[in-house]
Amino acid sequence: MVILKENDNLKFVTAHLVEIAKMATCKRSKCGSIIVADECVIIGEGYNSMPCNENGECFKDKLAPTFKSDKTCCIHAEQRAIMDALKNRWRDQIKGSTLFFIRLDGNDNPKHSGEPYCSICSKMALDVGIESFVLLHKEGWTSYNTKEYNERTFEYK
Repeated sequence: MVILKENDNLKFVTAHLVEIAKMATCKRSKCGSIIVADECVIIGEGYNSMPCNENGECFKDKLAPTFKSDKTCCIHAEQRAIMDALKNRWRDQIKGSTLFFIRLDGNDNPKHSGEPYCSICSKMALDVGIESFVLLHKEGWTSYNTKEYNERTFEYK
């Protein structure tokens, strides 16, 4: 885990992530992700929303407490960014890239992320060869090697 130094590229990434996250249709949480390859080229972007960007009520609260899978009806922003990169033929560039994730508060301002917790997204990022997974923490943008990020998701309680 490494805290990244604030620079013009991070300011651009943050502003772009906020705009992507504002497109989220989830009624619980606005999230956005972008995947950046060499030279700060954005190769994938995504926000959380129901499949096919449909609007509807979240069924999370109606699931039985014993339900053992992903408890959201949305496709995660990270998943959508990975699918976007692959769909747009960035397969060769995705290996070694960096995935940035942001969550917005109720006023569309960046909100600090908690510890890595989504093993679904971390496994997917690891499988396609994304090198780094970056979250906004109180200390600043924090970069995790994707393998480390994936391992931490299984420690989350």
